[in-house]
Amino acid sequence: MAGHSQFKNIMHRKGAQDKKRAKLFTKIIREIITASKINTDPNFNPKLRKAIDSAKEVNMPKDKIENAIKRGSSSGAGDNYEDMRYEGYGPGGIAIIVEALTDNRNRTASEVRAAFTKSGGQMGETGSVSYMFDRIGLIVYPISKASNDDMLEAAVEAGADDCISDDENHEIITSVENFYSVKEAVKAKFGEPENAEIIWRPQTLNKVEGENAEKLLKLIDTLEDNDDVQNVYGNYEFNSEFMAKIN
Repeated sequence: MAGHSQFKNIMHRKGAQDKKRAKLFTKIIREIITASKINTDPNFNPKLRKAIDSAKEVNMPKDKIENAIKRGSSSGAGDNYEDMRYEGYGPGGIAIIVEALTDNRNRTASEVRAAFTKSGGQMGETGSVSYMFDRIGLIVYPISKASNDDMLEAAVEAGADDCISDDENHEIITSVENFYSVKEAVKAKFGEPENAEIIWRPQTLNKVEGENAEKLLKLIDTLEDNDDVQNVYGNYEFNSEFMAKIN
């Protein structure tokens, strides 16, 4: 994975999930249900707005989105999900953050811990690795949308912290607080972004090769296969040869 591009890390994660459409729908529906308990109007509920945007990105039918909102607003039995975050070290000492939505924290913690252990890693306490990451907003446009200067100017005017462009993408970086206002501002100028979400961005990346790379990829796949797990982040970088092999 290219070390300079957080988007490429995200797309690897999303690509793995997209192969399992039903599981991806389940994850997003949980996000909508949980967010709807706060407020059912996405105009006044950024968390719900983000979940609905995620649903639209994967072409979830409108009736499924509406039903999920109704389930959240009615506080139905079995729909009480909690936001959980797990942290630990994977193969090669790679720092891993796992975000989950669960209706049984004991079950989820046990399954996440087992995944770490089987990979030769170890789950730690909350805060044990998150200090090596920054919580940011990331908005991505393909390079064809605008020149580097035009995208940077629009991002800065909208209140973004930075805009990094490479041969493929413009990556707009924002604070969590400014994420939604920046997103709406650049969306009005350039249209829907290719990707927009609040993420954990590693401060530095560590190269993983050989057996450790194989074990780490298996750990990530195992975690993402878990219905309770929403997102997996790590401070790793696979080399181009390994990426070519798995793609």
